Amino acid sequence: MANFVLDAQIRADNEQGKGASRRLRHSASLPAIIYGGDAAPVTITLELRQLVRLLQEDAFFTDVIEIKIGDQVETVKIQALQRHPSKETPMHADFKRA
Repeated sequence: MANFVLDAQIRADNEQGKGASRRLRHSASLPAIIYGGDAAPVTITLELRQLVRLLQEDAFFTDVIEIKIGDQVETVKIQALQRHPSKETPMHADFKRA
């Protein structure tokens, strides 16, 4: 079992792109993607507050993370995290299946 668990929602195809990502960030959400393995990539939305809390722990960047998407659970590791240049708040996260 992973030490870190995130709740996520799948993003619809019409919620893709720069404008939609900006709207997500203004509503305290974070766009992210899960890729790798044999399955197709999945675009998701995370709660910003929940991710920021977990980012304070160093082990988050090395340990396996569980992302719950409805009734499905993905085991992933964080691959990349883009932050705002001056505010240091996360802007996008990439997760790779473990």
